[in-house]
Amino acid sequence: MIRMISAGESHGKEITVILEGVPAGLHVNPAQINAELRRRQGGYGRGKRMQIETDEAEILSGVRDGKTIGSPIALRIKNRDYENWRGRMNVGALTIDDPVTAPRPGHADLSGVLKFGLNDVRNVLERASARETAARVAAGAIMKQLLSEFGVSLSSRTISIGGIETKETLRSAAEIETSPLRCADPQQEKLMIERIDAAANKGDTLGGVSEIVATGVCPGLGTYTQWDLRLDSKIAAAMMSIPSVKSVSIGERTINKTVGSSAQDEIFFNEKRGFYRAGNHAGGIEGGMTNGEDIIVYIYIKPLPSLRSPLQTADIRTGKPVAAQKERADVCVVPAAGVVGEAMLALAVTDALLEKFGSDSLADIKTNYQNYLSRICKTLS
Repeated sequence: MIRMISAGESHGKEITVILEGVPAGLHVNPAQINAELRRRQGGYGRGKRMQIETDEAEILSGVRDGKTIGSPIALRIKNRDYENWRGRMNVGALTIDDPVTAPRPGHADLSGVLKFGLNDVRNVLERASARETAARVAAGAIMKQLLSEFGVSLSSRTISIGGIETKETLRSAAEIETSPLRCADPQQEKLMIERIDAAANKGDTLGGVSEIVATGVCPGLGTYTQWDLRLDSKIAAAMMSIPSVKSVSIGERTINKTVGSSAQDEIFFNEKRGFYRAGNHAGGIEGGMTNGEDIIVYIYIKPLPSLRSPLQTADIRTGKPVAAQKERADVCVVPAAGVVGEAMLALAVTDALLEKFGSDSLADIKTNYQNYLSRICKTLS
């Protein structure tokens, strides 16, 4: 079982990641981890924090001589901005004590202080911050390296921002990677950028939709036998855990508007490909299991609630109406959310793959995997 946990506050010393369940024998490339972290920091509409942080993950345990050894992998990502916040974020006595008492609507602020009995919103907002997603991307980068051993790759692209939808796929995957908004439609991307600029000028924010795709996944991962073991339910839970994601869909987004005969993917067989489908309305999952087609996931990101023109709130100490706390934030994170979505999909798919083929030794897993592929490429008798 793959399990990832993290620790650390947004402006604390560092973000710490522990990744359990990674099999022994996997070559780990630190440069690929750091490349994924840079992808997370990109995208038009990000805030000034991205100019301060240059995220790099340091592997502390679980890897020796460049390979995983089966024990938990620990990583850390230092927060360079900590030096500017030391007085407020020191684990010892604070030298700057300016408590936050104006919770921001749309954030974890108020529910967090009520839940834990806190009198300073900063104790909540520092951990609830999306800065924590750097940990997920680092862990997901290792999962991507593992999945590549089985021919699986992941990608993402922006589908819409601020109500502006892509109309055509005119860019290649490589061009999407270098575009300002990770968008396949250059003309619509220009309109998205204009809308981001307009929102920024008003002190506002924008949401949107990102598409995440896993290619090369074999059929049969996940199961229909129990509700909580269905792979689509695990993927949905993983995606919903990303800050500001409010809904998730798998497969064709407008499938609810069509009829049943048009919504399914007919099945074919040939000796070279085995069983396959000519279409992919289902988004690669049927009955809680992968069906061999691309897994296609959409995440719907709300406009960020950290506003430069704050909304009204109530002070947690006096109850009086005040303006909500202003924190440095982004205008739009849809492209970055897609990168985080890749990491979460990688974690979910890897967990399902190891559940089916074993989890101790990469060599053993590969043997089991090849035996399985040999079996399913034949007709059943």
